[in-house]
Amino acid sequence: MRSLRSPARGGFTLIELLVVIAVLGLLAALLVPALASAQQAGRRASCLNNLRQIGLAIRSYSTDYQGLIPFGPKAPPFTSPASFYPSTGAPTSLLSLQNGAPAGLGLLLAHHLSDTPRALFCPGSDQPLDAAAELARVGVHQAQSSYYYRHGSSTRLFDDPQEPPSSDHLRLDNLGLNRDGLPIRALALDTQFLSPPDLASFNMKPRTHHRLKSANVLHADGSVVSRNNQDQRFTVDLRTYADIRDAFNTILRVLEQADARY
Repeated sequence: MRSLRSPARGGFTLIELLVVIAVLGLLAALLVPALASAQQAGRRASCLNNLRQIGLAIRSYSTDYQGLIPFGPKAPPFTSPASFYPSTGAPTSLLSLQNGAPAGLGLLLAHHLSDTPRALFCPGSDQPLDAAAELARVGVHQAQSSYYYRHGSSTRLFDDPQEPPSSDHLRLDNLGLNRDGLPIRALALDTQFLSPPDLASFNMKPRTHHRLKSANVLHADGSVVSRNNQDQRFTVDLRTYADIRDAFNTILRVLEQADARY
């Protein structure tokens, strides 16, 4: 008697293969954005941890220096757009000056961040970042970190060589009021900096983080927080040449935005 059982199939039909491929493609389309979002969240969390370490280092420095936060040094004469530090006491992302002298947060490197210098760089950078190369420039040439640091309240482009450095708002336990009359809270935050492309030859390049969607902030009490930047309130946009001369005022205004409690 002949068997009624159908012969065994040797593989998938073309339609079945197309269905499998379509399902895999759909799953990939769903998973890739989720993975990218998870990566961004991880970098943002790591950046917050770096700021937390910077906050501890500032507090340790303050203990060693009678309550003062890292400040200075006195700015050299302004001679080139390549110098981002022509006014002592202006908010800065620099770790060292053109002559290699440590500045701002760079003053923490000798002792208070000597074991963790990479804390000065956010892993959520939107541009290629070589932290080791940048750190190697400290003591030799100008170097930049990933964060604006508020070591004073000056918005002047030029220093008066006859005047001593400003000493306003330098005590960690009493930073004073900002220009809006609110207590100064924000000590550092991610650089969200946009500049004209033809100034790249002066090393003035865009330096942004977290795809400009958020900005991480370090407060004077050591707390850190991620703030939404969808409205670009924490972005220093200097792509218009007329705005470059007012750069320090713009950076300080961004920090004052970060002072607000909301």
